[in-house]
Amino acid sequence: MVSRRTAWWLFVPVLLVLVGYVLYPSLRTFALGLQLDTWADVFSSWRAVNVRALINSVVVSLGSVAGAGMLGTALAYFFFRYRMPGRRLLMAIAAFPLALPPLVGVLAFFFLYGESGILPRSLQALFNLSDVPFSFEGLWAVWLVHVYSLYVYFYLFVLAALRGVDRSLLEASADLGASSWMTFRRVVLPLLRPALVSAALLVFMISMASFTAPLLFADTDPFLTVQIYNYKRNGDLALSATISTLLTVICVVFLLLIEWTNRRQITGGAKGAAPPPLPVTGGWQRALAILGVVLLLLFLLLPIATVLLISFAQEGAWTYQILPASYTLSNYAALLADPDVFAPIWNSLQMAGLATVGNVVFGVAAALVVVKTTLRGRGLVRILAVLPFAIPGTVIAINLIVTFNTPTALAAGQILVGTFWILPLAYFIRMIPLVTRATSAALERYDDRLTEASADLGAPFRTTFWRVMLPIITPGIVAGTLLTFVTALGEFVSSILLYVYGNRPISVEVWAQLTREFNFGEAAAYSVFLMILIGLSTLAVRWMGVQDTSVSV
Repeated sequence: MVSRRTAWWLFVPVLLVLVGYVLYPSLRTFALGLQLDTWADVFSSWRAVNVRALINSVVVSLGSVAGAGMLGTALAYFFFRYRMPGRRLLMAIAAFPLALPPLVGVLAFFFLYGESGILPRSLQALFNLSDVPFSFEGLWAVWLVHVYSLYVYFYLFVLAALRGVDRSLLEASADLGASSWMTFRRVVLPLLRPALVSAALLVFMISMASFTAPLLFADTDPFLTVQIYNYKRNGDLALSATISTLLTVICVVFLLLIEWTNRRQITGGAKGAAPPPLPVTGGWQRALAILGVVLLLLFLLLPIATVLLISFAQEGAWTYQILPASYTLSNYAALLADPDVFAPIWNSLQMAGLATVGNVVFGVAAALVVVKTTLRGRGLVRILAVLPFAIPGTVIAINLIVTFNTPTALAAGQILVGTFWILPLAYFIRMIPLVTRATSAALERYDDRLTEASADLGAPFRTTFWRVMLPIITPGIVAGTLLTFVTALGEFVSSILLYVYGNRPISVEVWAQLTREFNFGEAAAYSVFLMILIGLSTLAVRWMGVQDTSVSV
């Protein structure tokens, strides 16, 4: 444990940062958004646009929980229970959507399923139709994007829970004559209930905070996050703050429910080994499994392959055709050769780097306070450190606009809105939970007897931290750092409300190329660049996770 004096030296600045940049801006937005006349405008009637936005957000979120839950749970159980060629590779591919920036995933669906996308044009040509057979827009389009990007939470949560199932329970069920379906429904499913509840709450909260998919595909169907964006663009900050307040309250309630369910996790009473996967050998079973694998690969990889293909398209070469008429490498060459094209990349690297450095310093200090001190206020630090995860990106942007559009002591008497520094600050706030949680997990496995031995040898805490503690928890810090950097690099939701032309990041430039310039090839090339960086960082995180496990053992 950290000494009481050192604990206070860490606790005070950590709490001040959390109160000043997380809690205070939220309270400022609440104060602006809780005006009675504004709420009267929001809920003027059941047909009011904001009431419809609330209903659409809730309905799509509930549908996303159902769709993502069925797909993610089915995949997890299939990979857990059955063995087939390429199983490990397929399990890794199934987690792939987690590594995609939201904007890139939405862009992939636009290129593949949009009205001018490859699939509708292909069906139109195949069946000689006068128009495309379907238009990928509206609530169902947003729902499908959410299922694609959010089922992975059910998949990972359920897969982790299944690895703790005792094989003797399944064998006993089979001995009693139960079918596979009855065994799953009566034995396995009750054991998965905590994981399913946690995943459902998390998916609902993330879906409610979704912005990119509704912005591109919702068409005339309003959503709360898009309403926040529209009111801000129209200069009505009070209404924007009102919708932000409503959305924040909903998301915070679900975050508290997640924390509560995590504290009440239950496990089976048996402690035997997990059952080995069964080989798929039957004729029709094998054919069905192969068909399912093919459909899974198409569903997961075809959108990404489409983005890669379009990244080589020459500007203006893809309008009404099924595929681009001509291809070029100039989109990639311009990323580094053209100063105007490279500027968003450099901006994103700078701002993500600044935010990451701040998150590392702050996250390590906050984790030490939460895990390695006995101060009574550490519970408040833990809650405030995870709070940015529950605040949607659009709301964080509004919080910063409300707080920093006038000179304030938190900005050294400066106005931050409209400056370069507002985006790194937004990234820092949004990514606080990543480094803090990753470092906290590493510290929870750290043996305090090492610190005590170092102190017995006369070393001050500073020396103990640098020479003993830091080398052991470094894998956790590095994992959180990489996740923070790549997430900030592709951040779009807050950026679209806070950027100015001089500090426009990659994500905003992709949006501009897509919606204003109609330069699909360059927008796709930016997206591939992001995917490569995220892929490399994900591999590094997985490697560090392996190293971290070996250290903790």
